[in-house]
Amino acid sequence: MSDKATGKKAVSDIAASDIVETVPSALIILDRNLIITSANRAFYQTFRTSADETEGCLIYDLGNRQWDIPALRTLLESVIPHRASVEGFEVEHDFPTIGRRTMLVNARKIFRPGDHDGFILLAIEDVSEERAARKESNRNWQLTQSIVDTIRDPLVVLESDMTIVTASKAFLTIFGITQADAHGRRVSELGEHQWDVPALRNLMEKVLPENKPIESFEIEDDFPGLGRRVFNLNARKISQPGNHAHRMLLVFEDITDRKQRERDAQMLTNEISHRIKNNLQLVVGLIAYEVRSTAAPCVQGYKAMQSRIGAIAQLYDLISQSSRGRTVAVDAYLQEIARVMSAGLIGSRSGIEIAVKAQKLEIDPDRAVPFGLLVNELATNAIKHAFPDGMGHVLLSAEQIGDEIELTVSDDGVGMKDKVLTKIPEKRGSDYVAIFVRQLGGKLTASGPDAAGTSIKIRLPVLTVPSGGAEPLAA
Repeated sequence: MSDKATGKKAVSDIAASDIVETVPSALIILDRNLIITSANRAFYQTFRTSADETEGCLIYDLGNRQWDIPALRTLLESVIPHRASVEGFEVEHDFPTIGRRTMLVNARKIFRPGDHDGFILLAIEDVSEERAARKESNRNWQLTQSIVDTIRDPLVVLESDMTIVTASKAFLTIFGITQADAHGRRVSELGEHQWDVPALRNLMEKVLPENKPIESFEIEDDFPGLGRRVFNLNARKISQPGNHAHRMLLVFEDITDRKQRERDAQMLTNEISHRIKNNLQLVVGLIAYEVRSTAAPCVQGYKAMQSRIGAIAQLYDLISQSSRGRTVAVDAYLQEIARVMSAGLIGSRSGIEIAVKAQKLEIDPDRAVPFGLLVNELATNAIKHAFPDGMGHVLLSAEQIGDEIELTVSDDGVGMKDKVLTKIPEKRGSDYVAIFVRQLGGKLTASGPDAAGTSIKIRLPVLTVPSGGAEPLAA
């Protein structure tokens, strides 16, 4: 062999040796008789052996015959003779020195020039931790799936791209699809795209990046095989400790029956309210009839009573027309009071106008009664005492300030001068005002002359539905 050829061989041997030692996987080289001719440092470190104990040894006799593994015999004696290479051959075994391990073996035949027998190169990678982690993940996933399937409400688990990872049995049953049909699809693609709602899509896209849960998102549509249904949707971000990947849990609550009961109750409430309003209007009409034959000193009392009952009647009229039922819109209620007063109480004082300026606020129906009566009394007092010439303006306003509602009844009349509310000649009207303010838990914050006219301001707590119901009207 020439010096040049000898040099190339030496360089080649050195390069091959460096490569073998650099590879992190355990490597061993076997001759055609399966005798170990060499191994790299990673092999000795992994299996806690030495070169003296390894080289020249039949692989099955290595150590205390811990390599005499049926799966490895199959690879070396049945597979390799007929194939040039094998990749990803998995061997699981109890090794006395390192315990039970899972090894991934790649094998390749190596031939040198002039050598027809060749060698076998085995690359051995310890994948025990990876396989254990995969098994643990599978066990956790099976547990998660069991929990998911136990929940009665339909639910799905979504990837960050909004595709379905898994769906509960309840979901699959209700929507008539299989796990295979659901997996990998977007929620918006299910059925006939009933879930492809822009508002829902916008909310779902915020759950993972912004960690904003979806609470009670309601959707109503016709679903194949189900008919018209109403679903309440709730969503949360879920994550596994030590795992940076996040998923979304989306729960579908079928509230169709509940919504129908609410609608039925609303229809019944509206019907009852309508009947009450009609009965009260009948009382108002009877009072108006009596006024015609009543002595003059009693007329104002009858008309005041008529106005108060009319205010309550308008409340029930408003409830009968409302789709909410549980609350009454303050602005609409004030508009109704102003309309009725303008049509009835003013009478000959046709030059007086009543206007409303109110925010979009709501109160519960029970407390709306004293609220409306309070407004009625204040507006009646203004009409009676502020405009001796029968000309002017009354403004009914309501706005929320913090956790209170400020009710204001103001006029541009002659003003109260040095009088205060309790000194108004018609003492009974002011008594009613005090009763209604106390019943609503409010307080009189301003009562006196403005630059022109009088303004009475009353602060009331935000009138939501009270825990114990409204207090009865004081006698």
